[in-house]
Amino acid sequence: MRSEALVRDHTIYSCVMGSRAFGLATDDSDTDRRGVFLAPAPLFWRFEKPPTHVEGPAEEQFSWELERFCVLALRANPNILECLHSPLVEYADDTGRALLALREAFLSRRVHETFARYAQGQRKKLETDVRRYGAPRWKHAMHLLRLLMSSRDLLRTGALTLDVGGQREPLLAVKRGEVPWSRVEAWMSRLAAETDEADARSPLPAEPDHARVEDFLVGARRASARRADPGVRQTHPDDERVQGVVHGRGVRQR
Repeated sequence: MRSEALVRDHTIYSCVMGSRAFGLATDDSDTDRRGVFLAPAPLFWRFEKPPTHVEGPAEEQFSWELERFCVLALRANPNILECLHSPLVEYADDTGRALLALREAFLSRRVHETFARYAQGQRKKLETDVRRYGAPRWKHAMHLLRLLMSSRDLLRTGALTLDVGGQREPLLAVKRGEVPWSRVEAWMSRLAAETDEADARSPLPAEPDHARVEDFLVGARRASARRADPGVRQTHPDDERVQGVVHGRGVRQR
């Protein structure tokens, strides 16, 4: 099955991310779409497994296969967790709604390490730009500040909120280059320190609920297998020859 067909026919959840989800969109903002697809169970019975992710087919679109998405979410990957909490959900079927109902199961104090590590990497890139060019990429500086705010508040409250609310204008001022780099640096350092403090008193559990997530994934795979024609793997037109070979060997239908 082609990658495009997996996204087109088997998406269980899709949302808008980026500036539009963060409440930072302007007239020239792109529309970044992210999604999760559930590859049909018979595709895993082949030597060549379905892809773990698919870029496209539309511009600014990226999707993950459900298992890969869950693995990354359990590891507290910032991009994945934020995808689960987008306020701009475009589509969710029954399995997608069940995934959304699991959002809290993925959250844990691991977010302190993963968000902080990601933030440190982005800050080093900004500092390199300042040394080379005299100024950072202001849009990236804005998004790093937003991420730091989000991780601090997540550790404080146990809830992940993407929309920046009242911080929209101060952050857009950073994007426009109206705030001196020294002030932006100080802001980042203060947010990082507040995040460390929040971690010590966070209501989040130490670890995510692996068992609950695994039960959901196994259930989704079983449901997919039941939907498939027993004994015949799902195919696309290019696989008709192989399907005929399978039938020719007398695979019994149960």
